[in-house]
Amino acid sequence: MRVLGESKDVLKGLTLKVYRFILKNDKPVGIREVQRALRLSSPTLALYHMNKLEEAGFIKKELGGYVADRIVLENFVRLRKILIPRQFFYTVFFVTSFVFLAVFLRPPVLTRDYIFSLGALSVAAGTSVYETIKTLSEKAL
Repeated sequence: MRVLGESKDVLKGLTLKVYRFILKNDKPVGIREVQRALRLSSPTLALYHMNKLEEAGFIKKELGGYVADRIVLENFVRLRKILIPRQFFYTVFFVTSFVFLAVFLRPPVLTRDYIFSLGALSVAAGTSVYETIKTLSEKAL
């Protein structure tokens, strides 16, 4: 059995895609199911990556297929079958705050404080949107 730091190194490339697929399923997943879903060239390739994950302790074999044994989601929150980046919640907060400030709290005369608040919220919202998109497009968890 590998230690945690070494086992996280397994979660890259195609092995990560296999892990995410298994993680998203509530029921045990078979080798052919992984092969078809991820359009792998052969069941042997799917088995190779599943064996890597099993050796690292991320999945385990059960009656009917493989299931996630250990969940490692550094940048994600799992809601049923959906993986949501943690940064997404900050994005929703900042964008909602910006819209609320711009629409409902707009003063009749624009002041420096109001403009500064809008600027600060727009920077925070923009940064959060960028980080959320970056997290979604990354190859690692």
